[in-house]
Amino acid sequence: MAEAIDPRKVEAQADERVRQILAAAASWAKELPAPLAPAVRAVCIRLGEMVADQRHYLAPLPEPQESERSAVLTLLAQRLASTAVSSGLEKELQTLSEMELKSTGSWALVPGAQAEWITTAVRYLESASERLPPSERPDPYFAEDVVAGVIVSVRAVVGIDELHARTEARYSGGVKIIREEEQE
Repeated sequence: MAEAIDPRKVEAQADERVRQILAAAASWAKELPAPLAPAVRAVCIRLGEMVADQRHYLAPLPEPQESERSAVLTLLAQRLASTAVSSGLEKELQTLSEMELKSTGSWALVPGAQAEWITTAVRYLESASERLPPSERPDPYFAEDVVAGVIVSVRAVVGIDELHARTEARYSGGVKIIREEEQE
């Protein structure tokens, strides 16, 4: 008989991951001018939602770990989308949505969707920086650095590293996807 999931444990894990994602956002924003902090926080929240949305595409774990992981990631995505977490960031999140930076299932599987997200996030942070006086703007490559750091930070917090994600994409559906270079 499978063990029942402890809802308190799931909630505690989801709350801790939300706290860690917000701490990562604060960490990435601390080197930047203060007016850019909300933009960085919005990018972190949106990426956290997207990474948590990968729960549908991960290789299953043995029970009860699979049920617990799925429950934690579902709750994490819900908490990140809640007003408790996004309070004060409505404008930033709306702008990201208008730029088509939304959590979708394709983001988890389609490399092109991930590349588009990265480009959109970089463009968004660059446009936020352009609203600052020239003397207060960070270096021209700050957005790429912040987005790359946010991706690594959020994936680590959620528990999905790059190797895991590549492996999942390659073996999704229980069938190994043979790449062109391997066919020769």
